[in-house]
Amino acid sequence: MVSRNSRAEKIYDMIVLGAGPAGLTAAIYGGRALMSTLVIEPKMVGGEITLTDRLDNYPGFPEGIGGFEFGLLLEKQASRFGAEMVSIDVQAIEPLGEVKKVITSTGVYSGRTLVIATGTTPRTLGVPGEEAFSGRGISFCATCDAPFFRQKRAAVIGGGDAAVEEALYLSRFAEKVLLIHRRDTLRAVSSLRGKLMENPKVSFVGNTVVKEFKGDQKLETIILQKVTDNSIEEVNVDGAFLYIGRLPSSGFVEGVEKDSQGYIITNEEMETSLPGIFAAGDIRRKLLRQVVTAASDGAVAATMALRYIENPASPVTGKSGS
Repeated sequence: MVSRNSRAEKIYDMIVLGAGPAGLTAAIYGGRALMSTLVIEPKMVGGEITLTDRLDNYPGFPEGIGGFEFGLLLEKQASRFGAEMVSIDVQAIEPLGEVKKVITSTGVYSGRTLVIATGTTPRTLGVPGEEAFSGRGISFCATCDAPFFRQKRAAVIGGGDAAVEEALYLSRFAEKVLLIHRRDTLRAVSSLRGKLMENPKVSFVGNTVVKEFKGDQKLETIILQKVTDNSIEEVNVDGAFLYIGRLPSSGFVEGVEKDSQGYIITNEEMETSLPGIFAAGDIRRKLLRQVVTAASDGAVAATMALRYIENPASPVTGKSGS
């Protein structure tokens, strides 16, 4: 942890915002290149991958690896190459000028380059009861909270890979799992759909949306509406897990070009529209958001940050997008 006194004096070669696979890979590459590197992460080092039960599609782990274990290995490797880490909230950045400023809840950090790798946050439904029962029956992480629902009834809302994966994981604990999706078919890959249909504890409820969450001190029922005929049904559940998409964690980022959803626009060199500012991982506009592509982004971002330090007058091409 950087002290308050050294913080005012030290200018890092690279400051990385976010300690997920993208940010920690950038830190690894930065440290190996002998750049002084600081990683700022307000939550858990390792990012959201630490909440994943098992990572099965990352090269080099034929039997898979636990998400929490994978996050710890990334942190250990980044620390081995000298990256410093602090756990604080980032409030804003001042990206212009030769030295970039990161304003945090405890003070200001300075760096010659900045890599934004803050990822995304879960999208919410915006229906009555959602906020009131968040943490009291409503969760965004089955891997975290599934053990609380042993032999109970739970619902998973969503239709993509994440929703199906979490429904399957939740079925290890819950007595019954309802997978609720607004369309009549799931968007998940065929292999996951096959596993879901073979699981006797999971029931798919299609063409259905959640209209309200209800309960007393904790979630007790959800109000469902069929999109085909608008019929209403109240279903008893002990928990609900939301997997309906993500939102980029870029609200604090001003000055760099973003798309209409808030994802940061970069080129293939991870350059943003401002010199010395790079973005990596799920925070940037891209085709595929996976751990392996996040790691690739982080490696490229750190490499380009070093090139920028060595030649800060090189043109910025991030505006062209990717």
